[in-house]
Amino acid sequence: MRINKYLAQSTGISRRMADKAVLAGRVDVDGQPAQPGTDVGPGSLVRLDGRIVTALEQTTTIIFHKPAGYVVSRDGQGSNTIYDILPQPYRLLKPVGRLDKDSSGLLLLTNDGQLANELTHPRYAKVKVYEVTLGKPLEPLHRQMINDHGLQLEDGNSKLQLQRLHDGDDTQWQVTMHEGRNRQIRRTFESLNYYVKGLRRIQFGNYALHDLPVGQVKAVETANDH
Repeated sequence: MRINKYLAQSTGISRRMADKAVLAGRVDVDGQPAQPGTDVGPGSLVRLDGRIVTALEQTTTIIFHKPAGYVVSRDGQGSNTIYDILPQPYRLLKPVGRLDKDSSGLLLLTNDGQLANELTHPRYAKVKVYEVTLGKPLEPLHRQMINDHGLQLEDGNSKLQLQRLHDGDDTQWQVTMHEGRNRQIRRTFESLNYYVKGLRRIQFGNYALHDLPVGQVKAVETANDH
């Protein structure tokens, strides 16, 4: 395994940050300064800033019910991050995709690179389901526009599947999508002058939030995604 991948999986830093640490001379393998591309074997002893880096023995994937108001990042740049409230054993895991600061709901975190790729690569087109609350009722014409043809945003067409959450209530919708561009749902409604008061993800691929309380985590099996 390449040194940058080993460090990323074992410490939670990105591969880019791992490469920078190697170039800065902060990493050694079996007592020798690491170089970009250095291979780490099963018996190798790796140190970062003088501390032994232990390889993770197994893959772990969790569902986290993200509260609104937290950034999905290690560096919140002044904002609270999910790593401030995640239980300590899971703070090395990396998020699969994103939820913006104001959104809540299902967030997957894992150290399984293959699973993360299968869930995020466009060719796999995993279904994502959200519950959305609007500031005013959605007009039938606008619903038809979003459902049937989609709306043209600056980064392409946005077509969503909309279904009422409650009969007679045109402010709360279940939104299903097969992609996930940055703030796509919010931008789609905002382009028609609707304010998104609440946005919660309840499903991502084979994984569902169910009744997991806000701020809690649940370890999950990943066999069905490989």
